Amino acid sequence: MILSDLLGVPVTDPAGAPLGRVADARFVLDGPLDGQLAAARLFGLLVSPHTGSSFLGYERRTMRAPYPIAVVLRWRHRGIFLLRWEDVERVDRDGVHARPGWTRYDATID
Repeated sequence: MILSDLLGVPVTDPAGAPLGRVADARFVLDGPLDGQLAAARLFGLLVSPHTGSSFLGYERRTMRAPYPIAVVLRWRHRGIFLLRWEDVERVDRDGVHARPGWTRYDATID
């Protein structure tokens, strides 16, 4: 599976209730060295309850310009949260399914 296959797909809780759509992914560089950088690992998925479109980097609290774009994107993605990859039970043709006991994390970063 490639990342573009996940973008925009529905995300459900363990009971099947909709949580939103995958808007983006968060990676960390903590793997073995791959050239000069550490290898990337999928940390989690950003889930937006209102839209499946990209946040275009405006989930960063310091990103405020151009102001009109920041305001619109923050409004469209209100309620966005991070679903850590370890909290994903499965991914299938119906979407992403959270495991029982999953946790909703703040998606904004500084």
